[in-house]
Amino acid sequence: MNPTERNGGRLRREFVLLSALLRSLPGTVTALFVFAVVAMNFLARFTLLSLPWLAVTAGILVSWLAFLLLDIVVKHFGARAGNLLSLLAIAVNLLFTLLCSLAGRLWNHPALDSLVGGQWSVLLASTVAYVVSALTNNYANVGIGLRFRKNPDGAAAYAARSFVSTFLSQVVDNFLFVFLAFVLFPRIPGALQVYWTLPQCFGAALAGALLELATEMLFSPIGFYVLRSWRARDLGREYRLLCAGGN
Repeated sequence: MNPTERNGGRLRREFVLLSALLRSLPGTVTALFVFAVVAMNFLARFTLLSLPWLAVTAGILVSWLAFLLLDIVVKHFGARAGNLLSLLAIAVNLLFTLLCSLAGRLWNHPALDSLVGGQWSVLLASTVAYVVSALTNNYANVGIGLRFRKNPDGAAAYAARSFVSTFLSQVVDNFLFVFLAFVLFPRIPGALQVYWTLPQCFGAALAGALLELATEMLFSPIGFYVLRSWRARDLGREYRLLCAGGN
């Protein structure tokens, strides 16, 4: 089998796994997760607070929801499921941006194109930041969970997995996004001309991570309750059997 055929087979398998995952997940969870990812990438271009040592974007309003749901999915289905769901949300975000950009140009609404689709630098920065942070969150969550061998499904294990992985991933997400979007990319013609300093980037990364961690801690009892109900119903049996069938 040549490399092209092998890659095609892997893509088909990932699509089959994603389809099984979406059949297993409650539709509300999938819809809320995709909404949160699209909304936080859209809101991230607006600066809510700008101080010499700190700046905060509006993406912080919904990013906690995306990572809370991601932690629940990873705990029950594994890191691979979190990666697949993240890729789906990214694809929807890119499609939404493309459609708005086309509509703005075809119907001569430059404000729509500029607001949603025109700022390629923000879109690229948010996509790169989210991919890296989602991978950080998913594998940190699983890695921390491996340390709880006696009671991996207990409240302490869930809290440690969720809180540590959320904090790490949010530091990565916040810093990568603002550094790329507001420090590196503005040097390129055509990019959004909003400039931040490095102290603002570090301040935003830490402050955003702490705020999102606090929000996740507040809602973690709901996440733990959802996980227990999923285990009781043996949710995702089809997906787990497909994963066990081979790579």
